[in-house]
Amino acid sequence: MSPHDEKTGAGLAEKAREQLKSLREDLKEPDKTQLWKSVFRVKHERTDPRTRALGVLSNVFLHLHPARINRDAVRYSYTWGMGGITFYLFLVLTFTGVLLMFYYHPTKIQAFRDILYLSHDVPFGKLLRNMHRWAAHLMIITLWLHMFRVVLTGSYKRPREFNWCVGVILLVLTLLLSFTGYLLPDDQLGFWAVTVGAVMARATPLLGHEGPLGPELGMTPFNDVRFALLGGSIVDSNALLRAYIWHCIAIPLIAAVFMGVHFWRVRKDGGISGPAPVMLESEIKPVRGR
Repeated sequence: MSPHDEKTGAGLAEKAREQLKSLREDLKEPDKTQLWKSVFRVKHERTDPRTRALGVLSNVFLHLHPARINRDAVRYSYTWGMGGITFYLFLVLTFTGVLLMFYYHPTKIQAFRDILYLSHDVPFGKLLRNMHRWAAHLMIITLWLHMFRVVLTGSYKRPREFNWCVGVILLVLTLLLSFTGYLLPDDQLGFWAVTVGAVMARATPLLGHEGPLGPELGMTPFNDVRFALLGGSIVDSNALLRAYIWHCIAIPLIAAVFMGVHFWRVRKDGGISGPAPVMLESEIKPVRGR
């Protein structure tokens, strides 16, 4: 080996050692790296309130949360954590629902056969389906408890009236998700549940041909909300396909948009509403005598 090759090899080895040393330093202090700075833009040192607020307001992920919160408003004994649990269940339903879509065909011939195949032949298929089913039941329960807590604590009052209305819309969308999912197994339970629901839809005010002001607005059995939901006059393949599209595509996308608005309004309305803030003894400033 020539002296030139030895010198080149020694230089490369030295450069590799320097890079390894720099990598170890970056792992010890990731907030000092250029990657961290490019994502979070500013330092997150908890030195003063202005620095903390700047770190929150300049990052899209941290901006979802307020720079300051009332410590008593985030107690589980106060919030019950129902809003976060409901959102977590929505994520579980989305994940399991996408997996279920790989084994399901929304046709009258194949739908129920796919359910049987999923339950008896697909590895962990029955577990997957039950996870989706029970997560849906739990989401209804936690959503009701979340709204019950909001009513108990007066969190629907000023300045959170708009966010309460958004929450009511999310409640309706969640109920529609459960209703449309009923028909997808194409069994007797789903068939008669949707049949009863479709009959009730005929009496919808303004939109049903049997509802108040429906006939005056020109609603008939062939153009009202029931016909639109079923794609016909009976629960058949058109109803199954429409339920599949509403359940798997349309309603989840609409709900995701309203969830984003809901979280954003929590942020803009000053965070979660809570009881009057309780100050620690160390935080009470002495009053100067006059």
